[in-house]
Amino acid sequence: MASLQEKLEEYIANRVRLGLLIDRKNRQVHVYRSNREPEILDHPDSVSCEPEMPGFALKMAKIW
Repeated sequence: MASLQEKLEEYIANRVRLGLLIDRKNRQVHVYRSNREPEILDHPDSVSCEPEMPGFALKMAKIW
């Protein structure tokens, strides 16, 4: 998973505004946003993608 985290950090450094890394085994979502430290969500029901994607929330029920 470390290489995926590095890849997302590279994307953010290259001006991608939002990246989600989903860890199904541990039921975590790592949320990468520009100019912020990654946020780790434990067992979320949904993940808000605002303000980068207004009105969009990723529902996690089918992923878990």
